Amino acid sequence: MKHRTLITARARALRKTMTGPEVILWTRLRGRTPDRPTFRRQHPVGTIILDFYCPSARLAVEVDGRTHWDDDARRKDAARDAWLESQGIATLRIPASEVYRDLGWVVDTILVRAEQRRRQT
Repeated sequence: MKHRTLITARARALRKTMTGPEVILWTRLRGRTPDRPTFRRQHPVGTIILDFYCPSARLAVEVDGRTHWDDDARRKDAARDAWLESQGIATLRIPASEVYRDLGWVVDTILVRAEQRRRQT
């Protein structure tokens, strides 16, 4: 139980220190409307903290910056994605640069993927 408390505290801290692209994307994903899926930010799943999570679609959205570009980081991301998949959660990775370049496309891509996943579950 103590481990869960630490992960939850870490998730809360991350909500206060989100990256620029995460903040921008959150402004478009937040809110609850009947015609759109609901997202959570910095959501813990096991020992992993997801950037964004859509519970109804079981979809994780990760905004990847430079720290995800090297081979070691890619291996860790692949292992993490595989573990999430084993838990029934799909991962959609979005380059941080795309959030700056074409936010509309990023949001549309996320919403389409979430809707596809909601239909499957």
